[in-house]
Amino acid sequence: MLPYFLLFLGLVILLYGGKILVDGASAMAVKLGMSAGLIGMTVVAFGTSAPELLVSVNAALKGNSDISIGNVIGSNIANIALVLGISGIFYPILIRKTHIRFDYLVTLLVSILFYGLSYNGLIGFWEGILLFGLFITFNIYLFKSPTADLVDNTEVEEEIEQVKSYTWFTSIALFVGGVIGLYLGSELLVNNAVKISREFGVSERIIGVTIIAIGTSLPELITSIIAALSKRTDLALGNILGSNIMNILSIIGITAIIKPIGVSQAFIDSDFLWMLGITLFLFVLMRTKMRVSKVEGSLLLLSYFAYLFFLL
Repeated sequence: MLPYFLLFLGLVILLYGGKILVDGASAMAVKLGMSAGLIGMTVVAFGTSAPELLVSVNAALKGNSDISIGNVIGSNIANIALVLGISGIFYPILIRKTHIRFDYLVTLLVSILFYGLSYNGLIGFWEGILLFGLFITFNIYLFKSPTADLVDNTEVEEEIEQVKSYTWFTSIALFVGGVIGLYLGSELLVNNAVKISREFGVSERIIGVTIIAIGTSLPELITSIIAALSKRTDLALGNILGSNIMNILSIIGITAIIKPIGVSQAFIDSDFLWMLGITLFLFVLMRTKMRVSKVEGSLLLLSYFAYLFFLL
């Protein structure tokens, strides 16, 4: 029973650590004069990906590569099929042309590249350099994009208002506390996930693409549901596709640079194909009525349950 409690505790510490890291970093960014848009695309974007990054790096360093890969593949599948599916059921998500011409196209190409680099069973140092280099290039493009200043930063501005009064000491303390929380949370999560998988004879791959992936995707899920209930879903698809791009380029890229990631054949034969298949399925749904409504959301959710059925 203890490993389950510690796994849950690790997840809570991990997610809370990411939150206070964002608060501390945002407060410091405000004091340095950064705009809401810049904070949103850098500090907040990094902070929301920090839990996945720490889990993947930690798992790779401990020799649990299946958790590193499973965390990212499972998160990307969950973001589209679970998060977007549930959000669409709550309230229709509008599809912009830029979503298809840029966000979706980049997501698909990056996913295919991820699959290609993994096909030989190892994502090494130079593959990590390539992915992280693309991550930097992608962010430079976003900064220089003429639409960057048009992005709705309401949530970021609300976050800034909350942290604006923080002193330098409080800001730094929150940032350091967040980093420590991320480390401790990832330690508890990875160690106890491995214990549970060994206790029940379940592979680390399955633990990675289900429990850990869903757990680290909770912030996106909660944020998307709140946005749907508030009928503010115009940016939901772009945020989810952006998260999938960042997961592959930054998390896999950084992890592979620190420690080469072994990719088991089960991922090649199954999970990668599901990730690509659900990504392509999303394109079909987007092109129908240029929205993800209750019907499309239900189909995406069913595709996630189908994935779990064949996985388990």
